[in-house]
Amino acid sequence: MPRTIDPSDFKQKDKEVSHQEYARTLPCNKVEISAPLHWLALGLHDFIRLPLISAFYGLCFMAAAVGIVLLIQWQGTHLVVMPALVVYMLIGPFLALGLYDAAWQRERGKESSLLHSMKAITRNSTSQWMFAVALAVAMIFWMRIAALLHALYPSVQGAPLTDFLPFLVIGSLIGFIIASVIFSISAFSIPLMMERRVDVMTAIFSSFNAVKSNIPAMIVWAAIICGGILIGFATYGIGMLFTMPILGYATWHGYQATIKKKHQP
Repeated sequence: MPRTIDPSDFKQKDKEVSHQEYARTLPCNKVEISAPLHWLALGLHDFIRLPLISAFYGLCFMAAAVGIVLLIQWQGTHLVVMPALVVYMLIGPFLALGLYDAAWQRERGKESSLLHSMKAITRNSTSQWMFAVALAVAMIFWMRIAALLHALYPSVQGAPLTDFLPFLVIGSLIGFIIASVIFSISAFSIPLMMERRVDVMTAIFSSFNAVKSNIPAMIVWAAIICGGILIGFATYGIGMLFTMPILGYATWHGYQATIKKKHQP
């Protein structure tokens, strides 16, 4: 005989839904404006203490940078920069995972190994792939906006500077907004997904909230990251051997200092 429906069934269902942990915003700490310099110092310390892992991931980042530079030289145009960066946005987060794992293991007093760091890609891989694809989509969107903005570019050669102002001002403003959003959602998302295995939306919301709550420190941190990447490309990728591993380790320490621990008040 079919069971009679009890109203409490629906109450229990509502209770289950209310306790869903999808798309949360994890609380963050307030950090000093000088905190990124401390993270960088810790990253440098990890770089020195983990030479094999640092060299391996540094070579991977260097190979990606050299590939972009060679592609630009081979094509003879800068139009391939953005497509190359889209690919880089897909590869970069997974390379950084190994650095985060190595710093994490060392922080816990365990021995860091290259093999263990490479296995970090299997921790919460679905959310990590979703995030990498989201970054790639954001870069593609940026490409389309940049293509539309070329309509403002002067069509006459040797045009005065005033004719370039609409293109430069609007392009810089839109580029700054998009870059700020991408930085905000990605600053601490990957290490958060790796350590706590949260869903991609929780990682994005928590990272955005942490950046929004620590704008002065995050401006310094963004400047350090940009400086490290520029050094890498300016040296035809050689600088990536040093800058990217250090920045990767430093990002882990920044995440640990900024996102509150599970039992931290």
